Amino acid sequence: MAPKFGTSGLRGLVTELTADLVADHLRAFAATCPMGTGLWVGRDLRASSPDLAAVVIAAGRSMGLCVTDCGAVPTPALALAAMGAGAASVMVTGSHIPADRNGLKFYTPTGEITKADEAAILGALGRPSPNLPSPPVATCPTAGADWVARYVTAFGAQALAGLRVGVWAHSAVSRDLLAQALQDMGAQAVSLGRSETFVPVDTEAVSPVARADLAAWAPGLDAIISTDGDGDRPLLADGAGRVIPGDILGQITAARLGAETVVTPVSSNTGAEASGRFGRVIRTKIGSPFVIAAMQDAGGRVVGYEANGGFLLGFEATGPAGPLPALMTRDSLLPLVTVLQAARQAGGLAALMAAEPARFTAADRLEETPPEVTGPLLAALTADPAPLLSPLSETEAARDTTDGLRLTLASGRILHLRPSGNAPEFRIYAEAETAEAAARLLEQARDRLSARIAG
Repeated sequence: MAPKFGTSGLRGLVTELTADLVADHLRAFAATCPMGTGLWVGRDLRASSPDLAAVVIAAGRSMGLCVTDCGAVPTPALALAAMGAGAASVMVTGSHIPADRNGLKFYTPTGEITKADEAAILGALGRPSPNLPSPPVATCPTAGADWVARYVTAFGAQALAGLRVGVWAHSAVSRDLLAQALQDMGAQAVSLGRSETFVPVDTEAVSPVARADLAAWAPGLDAIISTDGDGDRPLLADGAGRVIPGDILGQITAARLGAETVVTPVSSNTGAEASGRFGRVIRTKIGSPFVIAAMQDAGGRVVGYEANGGFLLGFEATGPAGPLPALMTRDSLLPLVTVLQAARQAGGLAALMAAEPARFTAADRLEETPPEVTGPLLAALTADPAPLLSPLSETEAARDTTDGLRLTLASGRILHLRPSGNAPEFRIYAEAETAEAAARLLEQARDRLSARIAG
């Protein structure tokens, strides 16, 4: 699958992300988007990321940009630092996808690029660019620490006092900073599952192997936290190792921050509407650019979140201990800290979850299913979903084609099918009145779709 723009920037196989292709995209970005005071560069812990970051840095310098190298740092920490300096930035990361792939995330001085920016970049590819004098490269060793300090300031040094929290380290670039944040807010951090080779972790579709590991690690812990590879999507498991879906983290965080408007994609559960805590709930296509665009249109006390847990703060909020400025990019640490503190006050995560609407989600993906397979499959099911639903003893009550095919069933459950925008995958989402029912619906739908693809 050739490198392409999806919902999270440029993605592709490492073998196809050549130095010329990466440099061309960087030059097109610099030529068409505001750079502000310069270009800041960060990367995740994939084996391919240092070399790709070096290409980005060299290409930026060739455009005459003042480049600041932040090294290995979470995406929200890079965005926070660069926006604070009035600079553009590029994060070298493939996020949660396998190690043989990688990519670039682009940010202007005001935040993530828009779909209009993306079109401009693509339109400028292949154009000649001046080879300008190259300023020396600066470094910023404090970007990660400043990201942690943002939440210590807002929540206080005793916000998580008394909690014993596991940190599933794996190969997340955020792993040491997560532990530092816990300790700086009074919790005890216990490192779990650290890996020096890259492990793809999808916080929206946690694998059965990972769930078994979380359950095995959980005894003696109040919770376990983690993120995906580049640290912009959170993962939270309770004291039994059960994963709490990212959209539930989002709706709790939104309420605790006093949001009046919530923007979330159609893949998120319907708990925000069911809770009655928000004046408006706006649904978008999947991907942070769509969420950000709707947040900007809405204005006011607006937040955004995705089913993967990434949380976007669109207004100047106030934490329990201090100010919490807006950050219009996906962040993992804000929902983790907010929900852990709320659980501490509620007497535990189980008690906190019991107070939320009874809407539960499950998600999975069929890997190595390219667009030439998923496109016709989705078109056929959109024309007639009965071959999928009848064996499940379900019928269609309503549908939403904002992004893929989202079917509300006569039982009140929801089944959502969507090809991935940045990987050869077919995403499957299920929502039901209990976690068990959601998992069962997901498994049944996945098996039916797998059989249909197999032919």
